[in-house]
Amino acid sequence: MTASAEPAPSSSYRHYVHAPEDPLWEIPASGAARFNWEYGDGRERLLALYQKGKDKQWDGAKRIDWELEVDPYNPLGTPDESLTLYGSRHWPKLTERNKGELRRHYCSWQFSQFLHGEQGAMVCAARIVESVPDLDAKFYSATQTMDEARHAEIYARFLHEKIGLLYPINDNLQGLLGDTLRDSRWDMPYLGMQVLIEGLALAAFGMIRDTTNRPLPKQILAYVMQDEARHVAFGRMALRDYYRQLGDAELREREEFVIEGCYLMRDRLRGVEVLENFGIPKREAAELSERSEYLRLFRKLLFSRIVPCVKDIGLWGERLQKAYVDMGVLDLGDASLDQLMSQDEEIADRLDGERFAAQERDRVQEVRDAIAEGAADGAADGGAEGAADRAEDGRGAD
Repeated sequence: MTASAEPAPSSSYRHYVHAPEDPLWEIPASGAARFNWEYGDGRERLLALYQKGKDKQWDGAKRIDWELEVDPYNPLGTPDESLTLYGSRHWPKLTERNKGELRRHYCSWQFSQFLHGEQGAMVCAARIVESVPDLDAKFYSATQTMDEARHAEIYARFLHEKIGLLYPINDNLQGLLGDTLRDSRWDMPYLGMQVLIEGLALAAFGMIRDTTNRPLPKQILAYVMQDEARHVAFGRMALRDYYRQLGDAELREREEFVIEGCYLMRDRLRGVEVLENFGIPKREAAELSERSEYLRLFRKLLFSRIVPCVKDIGLWGERLQKAYVDMGVLDLGDASLDQLMSQDEEIADRLDGERFAAQERDRVQEVRDAIAEGAADGAADGGAEGAADRAEDGRGAD
């Protein structure tokens, strides 16, 4: 039971399990590009977030330690119990090599969706720069566009260099992203991307960050999440202010969009493609995913960032609440987003502190070793000179 991919001509395509049919996905632009000639006005909180966005820019090639090795057949330290096939009729047939391939493919599938989602976030942030009417929001979205470009760069590098395998974008994630970008209303890229898609991604990032014992993926996820904490704060500010102005009918339209998107992500983003690639029929793969205790917990945790954000921005009508009751996630609406985001910031800062402390210890040790080596060389040179002097004295006496 193995999975294989036929190399395609280009550098990325040769890593794909199944190469995308078309290298470009085009979505016709809709909505207006808006200019604002008021340069002196702006919301203090949003301008402060813009300043923080500028201050917190970083280089993924330098901040992340790419020298760290990754075992592509166990890149996250995944326990057997987390694999969907564990306990199924297929599990006893798997060799250790098969299990390693399965871990590699699941990691590739997850991080590939992160990669495609980050490119989507970059495009949506650029769309917000174009369409949002307020200049302070344009300023911040410009910094977010750079953040998302950096995230896509980092995930692409991890997949190419450390895993050597990519999966195409999940059809349902692509559908939700397409719906978000096709809508002409300027607030929909915020709602579709920053609340739904990025909210789901943040929860997935956090679950892996907090469970992996592998330093490189932990670094990547922690540093990306530190940026995303600002992005979610931005979306909450902008949408909360705007949705206070909308009537009931307009709010219901947006709630319907949220309900449909949440069901889509809960039911369709389960990695069924991985099992299909290992020869499991699609229907059986879906059933195995539905029965997996690990995936059941994972699906609930996926909404830990979305539900409180939706409630916070004012989309909390009766139909939406009923949908969350049906999904078993209504109680998540009382979670503190601010606390979660503060934790994301602290974890990234702590990782930086640990790395800098280790680097400082290494530098101190290098200095000590150099001093000791110099002292040893000096002693050796002194001993040699003394022996030469004694020999010269002996010859003089003769």
